[in-house]
Amino acid sequence: MGFIGEYNHTVDAKGRVIVPSRFRDQLGDEFVVTKGLDNCLYVYENSEWEKFAEKLSNLSITNPGSRKITRFFLAGATTCEVDKQGRILLPAVLREFAHIDKDAVLIGNGRHIEIWDKEEWAEYSNYDDVNEIAAGLEGLGI
Repeated sequence: MGFIGEYNHTVDAKGRVIVPSRFRDQLGDEFVVTKGLDNCLYVYENSEWEKFAEKLSNLSITNPGSRKITRFFLAGATTCEVDKQGRILLPAVLREFAHIDKDAVLIGNGRHIEIWDKEEWAEYSNYDDVNEIAAGLEGLGI
């Protein structure tokens, strides 16, 4: 089924955030966190990360756009381990990238998890016009 759901958690003074048990069960004890699109962080279970990293490694190194994409995701990546309290340490560079200071939202997005600053998520997920979303679904054949 993949990752689904939305969970709100506080980031402590050391930069640790709780990973919901439902997500931990699917992620295992160690996984990868990296920069994501839309100013959030992406969290990948190891086998999904390997698939994603393999696709990145197959991009042409002679193409400047490919190099930029590869650097964006790989240079920002880190391996995280869950502590006994179910928390992970988000490195400062990743917290700064995603503007995560105190409150975070972890959302399931199918094959990966996204970690958002709470205010940015509230702004991004404010679906004013559900008809616009419906039109997008129609274009996808759903």
